[in-house]
Amino acid sequence: MPAILRRRKLISIKPERKNAVTYRKEEVQAEVMTPPPAADQQKIPGSTVVCPACKREVNKAEVEKNKYVCYECGSYFRVRTKNRIRMVADAGTFEPWFEYLESENPLDFPEYTQKVEAAREKTGLHEAVTIGRCKIYGEETVLGICDARFLMSSMGHVVGEKIALGVERATDLKLPVILFCCSGGARMQEGIISLMQMAKTSAALKRHSDAGLLYVPVLTDPTTGGVTASFAMLGDIILAEPGALIGFAGPRVIEQTIGQKLPEGFQRAEFQLEHGFVDAIVERKNLKITLNRILKMHHSREGFADFDPLRMDDNYEPTELMRERAARAKGLTPWEKVKAARKVDRPSATDYMENIFDEFMEFHGDRYFRDDPAIVGGVAYLDGQPVTVIGIQKGKDFKDCMKHNYGMPSPEGYRKAIRLMKQAEKFGRPVITFVNTAGAYCGMEAEERGQGEAIARNLYEMSALKVPVLCIMIGEGGSGGALALAVGNEVWMMENATYCVLSPEGFASILWKDGKRAKEAAGIMKITAKDLKELGVIEWIVPEVEPAQKKNLEMIAGNMKEHMLCFLEKQEEKSEDQLAIERYERFRRY
Repeated sequence: MPAILRRRKLISIKPERKNAVTYRKEEVQAEVMTPPPAADQQKIPGSTVVCPACKREVNKAEVEKNKYVCYECGSYFRVRTKNRIRMVADAGTFEPWFEYLESENPLDFPEYTQKVEAAREKTGLHEAVTIGRCKIYGEETVLGICDARFLMSSMGHVVGEKIALGVERATDLKLPVILFCCSGGARMQEGIISLMQMAKTSAALKRHSDAGLLYVPVLTDPTTGGVTASFAMLGDIILAEPGALIGFAGPRVIEQTIGQKLPEGFQRAEFQLEHGFVDAIVERKNLKITLNRILKMHHSREGFADFDPLRMDDNYEPTELMRERAARAKGLTPWEKVKAARKVDRPSATDYMENIFDEFMEFHGDRYFRDDPAIVGGVAYLDGQPVTVIGIQKGKDFKDCMKHNYGMPSPEGYRKAIRLMKQAEKFGRPVITFVNTAGAYCGMEAEERGQGEAIARNLYEMSALKVPVLCIMIGEGGSGGALALAVGNEVWMMENATYCVLSPEGFASILWKDGKRAKEAAGIMKITAKDLKELGVIEWIVPEVEPAQKKNLEMIAGNMKEHMLCFLEKQEEKSEDQLAIERYERFRRY
C-alpha cells in the first residue's frame, strides 16, 4: 500500500479588507486580541488613551498588549520607533547605525534648526528615521523605521542619507532591507535638497536590487508624497498595514485641486491592494512572522532542487486499484474531453497548489492598475525548495466564477504574472504555472488597457527567463490567453485537458460558418493531450484515470509532484543561459 500523501496547509494573504496570515501552530501562536478591561476596573490617571478613530477612551495597557490596535473598533494607533523595534526585532538584536549625522539648513529657513532640536528633545530620536541591523526570529536583516512624531517623518537630507547609507551597507553585507515607511512627504524647509533625496534613495535601492538582494517596504499610516514616490514603492514585495493612508498627493490636496469630495476608503491600504500597488495587507499581530517567512524564502541558494528531506513525502506510487481503474478507463472522445475540461467541479489551480506545495504565500497586483483575481500567484515551497507558483483560477461556483472572471485574465493579470516571474528570476526560483482558461478577457476595457501588449510582453519575457519554467495545462488551454503562461522549458498536459488555437465553437463558426459543428471541429483540431504529445507540443501527459475531480485529486497531485521533483533535478546543473537557450530552441522547432 502506498503512503498517504500528507495534506498541506495553504499559507495565503487574502485580498479582503482585513488580511491575515495563517501558519503552523507549532511554530508561532498568533496573538489574540485582548478583551477590554472590566467596567468596574479602577481608573488610574494616565492609564487610558483616546482612540483617534472611534474617540473612545481605552485602557492603555490593553492597547499595548494588542500591538497598539484599539480593542473597541480595531483601528491602528501610530507606533513609536522603540515600540516598533520591540514588536518586530528579536530582543536585544537591534543595532542602530549612522546616528551621528547632523541636519543642515540649506535655505537658511527661519527657526528650522530650532524645530529639529525641539523634535529631538520631544521624541528622543536623532531624526525621523532610525536604521540599523537586527534579527527577526533569527533571520538577519537591515531594519529602518520612520516615526511620524518627528516633523511628520518628512524626508530631509539626513533621512535620505541614513536610508541611502543603510541600503549601501546592506548591499556590502549582502543583507535584505525592511523599511517601515511613514511620511508626510518632502521636508519643505530644505527645499530642492529634500527633493533630491527621492533620487538618492531610489538609486541606492537599484544597486541593492542589482546585487540580487531583497527589499520589503511596509507601508504604515500615513505614507505620502516623495516617500511614496521613491523608496516606499520600490520593494520586491510591498506590505501594508490595514487602513493605512497611502498615496502621492494627500486627500486634502486632491480635493482642493479637483473640487470634489473623495469616496470613503480612497487611498487606504485596501484601495491600494485592489488597484495593484501592494502585494498584501498584513495585520500587525502577524507582521513579525510574515517578515520572517519572507526572509527565509529568499535565502541565497545554489541550484533548483534544494529539497529538504524532512519536508519530503514518501515517493508516490499508484496502487493496484488505480492501475485497474486506469486499465478499465474508457477513453473520452475529443468533444467529451472539451466538456470534461470545462466542468465547474474540475480541480482548480489553487487545489493543486494546496495539495502539492507548502506554505504558499499569495502576492497581489501588477503595480500599474489593478489586482486581477483571475490569476493567483506567489511563493511556496516544493519540499523545501522555494518556487514561484502562478495559476489561472476559474472559480468553483457562480459567485466564485464571477470573482475570478471565469478564468479570463485581464492585462493586469498577465502583468502581475510576469512581475512575479521576473522576481523569481532575480532570486533564482523556478517558476511553475497552472493554466486553465477559455482565453484572455476580450472586453472593451481590456483592449483599452493593452490586452495584446500584455500577452506579447509575457511571451517576450518568459522566453528568456534564466530559471527553469514548467507549465501545466490543467483544464482549458484557450489560444494566446493560455500561451501567455505556457512558454516553459517543459509543457505538461492533463489527460482530459485541451489546448487549442481557439474554441471548437469558434473554429466551426470561422471555417464552416456554423458553430453547431463544434463537436466535429473538436475531432479534427488535434486539441487533446494525446494529439499534442504526438505533435511534440507537450512533453508529458498527466494521467487522470478518470476525469479529474475531488476524489482523485490527491492521487493526481501526488503523481504530478513526483514528476516536478524529477523535472527540477534535471535542471539542477544547467546554467542560466542554457535554460533560456533550451526554452528558445524548444519553441523554435515548431
